[in-house]
Amino acid sequence: MPETRVAVAGLGAIGRAVARRLTDGLPGLKLACIATGNEAKARTWLEAQKIDCPIVALEDFPKHADLAIECAPAALIERICRPMLSAGKQVMVLSCGALLPRPELIDLAKANGGRILVPTGALLGLDAVAAAAEGTIHSVRMTTRKPPNGLVGAPYLVANNISVEGLNTAKRVFSGTAREAAAGFPANVNVAAALSLAGIGPDRTMIDIWADPAVERNCHSIEVDSDSARFTLSIENIPSENPKTGKNVALSVIAALRKMHAPLAVGT
Repeated sequence: MPETRVAVAGLGAIGRAVARRLTDGLPGLKLACIATGNEAKARTWLEAQKIDCPIVALEDFPKHADLAIECAPAALIERICRPMLSAGKQVMVLSCGALLPRPELIDLAKANGGRILVPTGALLGLDAVAAAAEGTIHSVRMTTRKPPNGLVGAPYLVANNISVEGLNTAKRVFSGTAREAAAGFPANVNVAAALSLAGIGPDRTMIDIWADPAVERNCHSIEVDSDSARFTLSIENIPSENPKTGKNVALSVIAALRKMHAPLAVGT
């Protein structure tokens, strides 16, 4: 079996979980290197976990790895993607909302034989949406409900002076397109971007975002109407140690990695 060398960009909740699982062993995969904004903290964690892995600059990923996994702030997506895609390699992107205003990254991948992978992440049903998109999708609407602390600091809330502190009832803080949501909530609703990329695009995929003190999980529901099926999907994700993202995100990355060299791959 050919071995795929994997670089992990970012060592937060998701990056640590992925690095740990790669070290424990996934068939055909090897943790090759890590990039992080806090090298001292990263070294302490790596030593505690007994993980022997070099820490390198993002720009050096192509020297060490065949696949980079982006587990970093969306603002770093260019520095992570460009070197790898220019070298004809692969990048797994979690901050897929940052792809929407950067179609040139897709062009770069196409021109150099590289590839951008977007895992299902905190959502579900992307297989069904992608299948429906082979026909005609009439509409896609998504509703997201999060505990208020999972939305604090979102650029859209700051720019519009919307407070989610001390809420006693649910408050709708956004209604619009997936493109607008990805720009206004870059750390919160990458699920909307992934949904739009699987289906009818970021300008026709609609989303409502609610800050809801009555929920303890990150809740997403999707309604799709197409010429092949009409379906509704819902999921309640348990937040990770980072309240902006769910535990299922890291597990989705690991599942996607496992499928890369699996003798049986289930799902589109």
